[in-house]
This record gives sequence, structure tokens and C-alpha cells, in this order.
Amino acid sequence: MIATPALTAKQSEIASRVLAEEGAKRRHLVVSLSGAHAYGFPSPDSDLDLKAVHAESTVRLLGLHPPMQHASRFEVVHGVEVDYSSNEISGVLASLLTGNGNYFERFLSAIPLETAPDFKDLRNLVWRALSKRVYRHYAGFARGQLHEWEKSGYRSAKKLLYVLRTALTGRHVLQTGELETDLTRLAPRYGLSAVAELVEAKKKGEQAELADEVAGRWKAELDQAFAALELAHQSSSLPEDPPNEAELEDWLIAFRRR
Repeated sequence: MIATPALTAKQSEIASRVLAEEGAKRRHLVVSLSGAHAYGFPSPDSDLDLKAVHAESTVRLLGLHPPMQHASRFEVVHGVEVDYSSNEISGVLASLLTGNGNYFERFLSAIPLETAPDFKDLRNLVWRALSKRVYRHYAGFARGQLHEWEKSGYRSAKKLLYVLRTALTGRHVLQTGELETDLTRLAPRYGLSAVAELVEAKKKGEQAELADEVAGRWKAELDQAFAALELAHQSSSLPEDPPNEAELEDWLIAFRRR
């Protein structure tokens, strides 16, 4: 059974069952925990967010009816919402080269639930593909979550936490080359220890709301968070573009041949 402090025993058991069933349909290269459990602010009603990368057999890809590149599953299992999705490796690698942070997080997450024997070498290649292109992903995602927070009337604790998580993950990876998704680890490092009050509010449930006074204080903080993200982009030592596209393609071709 999957064992990680981020999940309860019940959640681990459900995750193990779902991944065993989905793993019988496709070969997972990696499955990572995502969502609130990976971001450091789960509530009792948070869904179980499982994000995977899989590899189809070369024979199937060369046939007349190639398989879908994406698989998903959403259901409630013993009271726990499970949100599973997986993408085929070729499309994932192509998206990584554009700076897609969602896929970088699947490979570089601190909470991998499953990994294949091929994973270690591939993870190193993915890590070396990090470039300043990730800025567009994290800035755009954070702006989108900010819009969602505004739509909630600035009341949703969850939406505000997602804005902060995304902005700080982007800032951190641009400044350090390390990918961290846990907001409770990022916030103190960047002078936002008050995030703890938001996490406590979110523990009441997915629909937890903030008092007007709390929301008002955080509006100004968000301006600074976005400014810091922009500065991190400008001063980042990451390369402008991924330096190892050829290596990734060579890996994929050799993998397909095997």
C-alpha cells in the first residue's frame, strides 16, 4: 500500500487500489500526488488528486488505431473524491519543452507515489530541461487563480491559497532551480508566515471563507507576490530555453525501440 504522511491510511488504501486498476490498463512511468495534499493545505473534504505520466507500447502507437494520449477518472470511493489523470510520455515531453509546470511537477514532485525503473534517468533529463519558460506557466496560472478569487468576492480561502502557492512555486524554481509545491514550506522562506492563518481557515473545508479584514490584508500581499515572481524571472540563472531537447528526443526514441 502507498505510504506517505500527506495521506491518511484510508486515502492511501484508496489511492493504491485506484492506481493498481489504472496501472493494469497502462504503464505508469510516474504517479505523483497533487492538489491540496501536495500543496500543504488539505481539508477533510479535499479530493485525492493523482497525476500520472504513462507510456504506450510502440506496437500500439504504430497501429491503425493509436490509443488516446490522455486518460482520466473521477469518482467517489468510500466518501473520498478521486481525481486521476494520466498523459502519454511523448506529449508530456513536448509540453515540458514549452515550460509546462504541471508536467514538471509530476516528475520533480517531492511526493511521488509510484515510479518505474526508467524513472531515475528520465527525471534527471527533465530536471535539466528547466528553463525560464516556466515563468509563463506559473504567472499565467497564478493570474487565473487570482481571477477566481476575485469571482468569489475575495472570500474563498482555497482560491487565495492557490494564488500564493502558484506564485511562490514559480518564484522558487526560477530563483533556485528547485521545484517545491508545499506552500507551508515556501511561505516562511519568503516572509509570508501569515499564510498559516489561511491554512487554518482552509482546514474547515473546501468552501471555507475569509473575513473581509483578512481578505483585505492579503490583497496588498498579492501585488508584492506577483512583483517578486516577475523579478525572479528577470534575474533567474535558468537558461532562456531548454538546453537538452536533443537528449530528451534521443531518450524517447531509445525507449520506444526497447
